[in-house]
Amino acid sequence: MTFVADQRPAFGGAPCHRDMALSKRRNKMARDRAPTDNLVIAVDGPAASGKGTIARALARHFGLPHMDTGLLYRAVALKLWRWGGDPGNEFETLRACNDLGFAPDDPELRSEPVSKIASSISAYPTVRAALLERQQAFARQPGGAVLDGRDIGTVIAPDAAVKLFVTASAEVRAQRRMRELMARGMPAHYDDVLGDIRSRDERDSGRAVAPLRQAEDAILLDTSELDVDQAIAEAIRLVEERIAAA
Repeated sequence: MTFVADQRPAFGGAPCHRDMALSKRRNKMARDRAPTDNLVIAVDGPAASGKGTIARALARHFGLPHMDTGLLYRAVALKLWRWGGDPGNEFETLRACNDLGFAPDDPELRSEPVSKIASSISAYPTVRAALLERQQAFARQPGGAVLDGRDIGTVIAPDAAVKLFVTASAEVRAQRRMRELMARGMPAHYDDVLGDIRSRDERDSGRAVAPLRQAEDAILLDTSELDVDQAIAEAIRLVEERIAAA
């Protein structure tokens, strides 16, 4: 995912401490953290906010495994779609959660039809419960992990050492999604994409079970006016600052 280009200098200057190179800072962080420490980083946010890009970068920086929890719902949606199942039927959707094997790089997981189905079926309490243990087991693994989604800091890993809530304006997120779709050769109209973004926000925030919301102890990171490098640098700075404070 690409962020909106910005000609301003990176937020906060250097990506980490100004008196220490990034590679040296990373090595120092690794030395300071005992092998038995569990560093769980929760990254939440709405669609096209950049949370996935940021979560993957954090996982690389801290040497942790990463889970995009949204892919689980997309995998269920894709299975249902290929079955010709009814996304409006909760029982059929729950059946699609069984034996859930998928290739993370399958392009159909990111297709618009699958995205829309995933957004709608994620409101089913039984579906969320069926996928909950898999996500929590990933978060509990020795050494820690980075997970991104919409309810990581509030439901999946409420005791995470660091929580980020990544957001951006609906208009900026629609522009990002437009570029993503066009890069895949898929036709897209801005007004339609913006309407879809706003509809997803409403569904995700308004659902009865595990709604999208910022955890009370989460750090807000607005990427509206940051490019990808600036957003990643700021996320790393915020996480390291929270770890140091702890």
